[in-house]
Amino acid sequence: GIVNSDWFLTNGGDGFQSRVDPTDPNIIYAESQNGGLVRYDKRTGERVGIAPTEGVGVETQRYNWDSPIIISPHSHTRLYFAGHKLFKSDNRGDDWKVISGDLSRGIDRNTLPVMGKVWGPDAIAKHQSTALWGNASALSESPKKQGLIYIGTDDGLIQITENDGSSWRKVDKIPGIPELSYVQRILASQHDQNTVYALFNNHQNGDFKPYPMKSTDAGKTWTSIASNLPVRGSTYAIAEDHVNPNLLFLGTEFGFFFSVDGGGRWIQMRGGLPVIAVRDIAIQKTENDLVLGTFGRGIYVLDDYAPLRQVTRSMIDQASALLPIKDALMFVRSNSSFASSQGASFYTAPNPAYGATFTYFVKEAPKTLRQKRQDAERAAERNKTPFKYPSIAELRAETEEEPPALIFTITDTEGKIVRRLTTPAGTGIQRTTWDMRYAPPSISAPQAGGPGGFGGGGGGFGGGPQGQLVMPGKYNVTMAIRVNGVVTAMPGTQSFNVIVEGKENLTEGDAKLLADFQRKVATLSRSIVAANDVSSGAKTRIGLLKRSAAEATVENKKFIDQAEAFDNEIDAIINALRGGRENSEIPPLSIAQRIGNVAGTIRLSTIKPTQTQLSNYELANSEFAPVLARLRKLVEIDLPRFEKELDAAGAPMTPGRLPQ
Repeated sequence: GIVNSDWFLTNGGDGFQSRVDPTDPNIIYAESQNGGLVRYDKRTGERVGIAPTEGVGVETQRYNWDSPIIISPHSHTRLYFAGHKLFKSDNRGDDWKVISGDLSRGIDRNTLPVMGKVWGPDAIAKHQSTALWGNASALSESPKKQGLIYIGTDDGLIQITENDGSSWRKVDKIPGIPELSYVQRILASQHDQNTVYALFNNHQNGDFKPYPMKSTDAGKTWTSIASNLPVRGSTYAIAEDHVNPNLLFLGTEFGFFFSVDGGGRWIQMRGGLPVIAVRDIAIQKTENDLVLGTFGRGIYVLDDYAPLRQVTRSMIDQASALLPIKDALMFVRSNSSFASSQGASFYTAPNPAYGATFTYFVKEAPKTLRQKRQDAERAAERNKTPFKYPSIAELRAETEEEPPALIFTITDTEGKIVRRLTTPAGTGIQRTTWDMRYAPPSISAPQAGGPGGFGGGGGGFGGGPQGQLVMPGKYNVTMAIRVNGVVTAMPGTQSFNVIVEGKENLTEGDAKLLADFQRKVATLSRSIVAANDVSSGAKTRIGLLKRSAAEATVENKKFIDQAEAFDNEIDAIINALRGGRENSEIPPLSIAQRIGNVAGTIRLSTIKPTQTQLSNYELANSEFAPVLARLRKLVEIDLPRFEKELDAAGAPMTPGRLPQ
């Protein structure tokens, strides 16, 4: 994960925007309050002040507390930086030229009333520690047209140049936008040169309404896209998907929203994200990751938001949908389980979930009996009517009811079921992740105070048994819902690949040989793991039978001798399967160790099997067959017969035995 040491400082002061050179990530532009701009070289640690400096007799710049700066999408050495005028540099800030006049309304703020009156210079320290006013607060250049630049100001203007500053067009009044509203953000579309978005924020005047606007004619006319947003929730940040121009993201004072129809309708996104002010949005285009900067809660990442591109109004009207799945990369994960032993000073942010992540939509999940009763009680309270108190039988039915669940079935290219995952049935767009493993060889009851509930996999400290990793290749997944024990298939199938880096270098013949061998090894490994589990259970079972035989109130020597013989037999089987505790420096390899060595070396292999691997597989397979036959005879024939004999003799009962 991301640890403390991965972070570094780019500038001091209050610290605002950092812009990273898209071709040289070691060059970073960062600023502090009121235009304190620097160019930072991460390689050397050099931090050079590059803020424009006025000449003799030139009006001092009025910089915003958070002055807007951008790197031009058309040249990585070109910068635009705005105070109450716009500056341009073509050499990374070594020198600047002014390409605009005063971009603000030019109002003297000392003439404006605050709380109903004009205050003197000492009242609110407005010339000492208060942010300046009448300056640029937002800046964007069209990625589709060089020199098409939009400026927003803190006194409610939008200024537009289509020729890199040679001439400017001012938008000073937009229907529905209160005068002097702060222009929080401007975003020129990456899909259409005439489309631009603007966010107005009027909370400083006690108005917390959202004011997101859109223009499709380069700022000549504007339309509100507030649509169904909550009436209270100032807007701070907006982003546009780089693939689907209709997929928009919006950060507000009270949470995060997305729209699949260009702002026609907004959907709030939760999924662990608190209802907090979202101040900035960034998109990592390679991985389709959505990154949010929030006010006071840190950074949140939504890994691979690409399935949202498939969300449509018609899909939301359906009962359910299974969305496209990103290929899952299989790799060896580092052991980070010891991070907690390094104390509270060692912080690690989590990585994305390991495996294949399934994104799905359920319009309305079935409710349990308890949920229905609670809904009825709340409705009765709202209507001021009495509610029917549940009977003991009804409460018992609530307790014994199996909650509704979704079942995901993963199959391989031959249609064989690889894994079934179960997760609680919830409403809305949700996710679950398959860890690319078969089902665990055994299922154990949750420990007191330990993890339980739905899901598979596990592992690590106290995580329970894990199944074997599957082989790289193509897989399919379908979805079903289980309500009161009845499983109903839900429409839709999605295909995805489990991939390992380097597979593309294999020849077709070698790839088939490797895949076939991996499949054989996985099958044998699964059988050996299951036999190990059964033998462990049999060892415990025989130990209890030995105690029962010893305490039988009849002539019991033959029972004791027989139980001891069974104990010797299970020990021999266990030693063959997984090894014993020989007092030897180099004990012989057990069957499980031999096949485990093979499985471990080919799991993420990108070359055909070696002769050593082939030979060890054949040896393990031949050794396992007779041991499995002995285990089967012991467990399925000998022990049940012995238990019946003990029962007939009146010996103490043991777990799992039913009286005759």
